[in-house]
Amino acid sequence: MAAAALDLPRVLPVFAVSGVLLLPGAKLPLTVFEPRYLALVDAALGAGRMLALVQPAPEAAQGAAPDLYGIGTLARITNFAESGDGRYLITLSGVTRFRLAGEVEGRAGYRRVVAEYAPFAADLASPPNLPVDRRRLTMAVTTYLARQGLATDFAKLEKASDAELVTNLAMAAPLSPEEKQAILEVATVQDRASLMIALFEMALLTESGEALLH
Repeated sequence: MAAAALDLPRVLPVFAVSGVLLLPGAKLPLTVFEPRYLALVDAALGAGRMLALVQPAPEAAQGAAPDLYGIGTLARITNFAESGDGRYLITLSGVTRFRLAGEVEGRAGYRRVVAEYAPFAADLASPPNLPVDRRRLTMAVTTYLARQGLATDFAKLEKASDAELVTNLAMAAPLSPEEKQAILEVATVQDRASLMIALFEMALLTESGEALLH
């Protein structure tokens, strides 16, 4: 059931992880071991199980604390277990994207930001049933993965809805942090599919060009 924007927390503890993408409606398993993030999870479990997943932006200077990208994902901890050796095993479920509207004082080593949800109100509603070019998207991604020696579960892809297909491929694909951020920020599932097609078709063309040069 979609959450109402008014019920979402204004201040969020931040899990700042590079190269990790969580889209609304998707699930992401994580192993937590850093002391600051163990403390973050403890705090989140006692306050609605909500936290933010935001990628660090490229560092402006060597040794400087990294900035954060301006758009992240509000996530809810939907599964939690302890490993027995000091780690937490959690599953995050993506709720909605948000825009960072500011930062407040951190706690126990982790950062906290102020979230603005209005720009992404559509994330809390059922996505419109607009078609995507499934064949072209699947071909581009699976061909690229095959060239990298990575397996694809074709049966699972065929059974997925358009939104599930795009989400699953976006989160599993080997993309750079910058590419994953671009995928997070586009407005709709259809825009996300179009961007992924462009990224993977360009990567395939680049690889083919390199092969010809050799």
